[in-house]
Amino acid sequence: MLATLGGALALVIGLAVLLLPLLLPELSRARDAVWGAVVLLLGLVLVTSAERLRGAPMLGVLCGGLLIGRLSVEVAQARWRQLSEQEQQRLWSPERWQTSLQQFGATAARLPALAAQVGQGLFAWVGERRQPKSTGKRWVRPEPAAEASEPPAASAEPTAGAEPAPAASEPAAVVASFTEIDDLITAASGDVAPAPTSEAG
Repeated sequence: MLATLGGALALVIGLAVLLLPLLLPELSRARDAVWGAVVLLLGLVLVTSAERLRGAPMLGVLCGGLLIGRLSVEVAQARWRQLSEQEQQRLWSPERWQTSLQQFGATAARLPALAAQVGQGLFAWVGERRQPKSTGKRWVRPEPAAEASEPPAASAEPTAGAEPAPAASEPAAVVASFTEIDDLITAASGDVAPAPTSEAG
């Protein structure tokens, strides 16, 4: 029960610290929003974990809450004393609070549009992440079979120093003895015409 009450009080105080720059800019500082968020987190933990805080842990939470409250009062008193007398009197005027409430209402009215813009940007970012990355250029290499099937282009004129292509080879002669082989070799050399072979009877 005590943890639940302390958590609810921490939630109220944290929300007040978050709204301090809008309602009382004279008393606010640069990092009040961060400390307000910390107090809100403390309140959420106390409310959600109230059943677990029994005995010594609850006593520790109570002592910590008292210390935080004491330090908060001293900080508020120090900031109040830094204000001039005119600023202190102005804070109690109804016109000042009316202006602050109007500004708060205008800011609260812009929150749904801002939340919608943030949601649209988040959905667009998630959609871009889900789409596969595609490259702009696509390189296609020719297949080696197509290159091999194309015959090389024959040149119209033979180059200088190049030997003419050999003519189609004649069918090979069939020989039956070594003597015919010698005759063919002699005929190929062009020295002596091959003589007819005659076997001695």
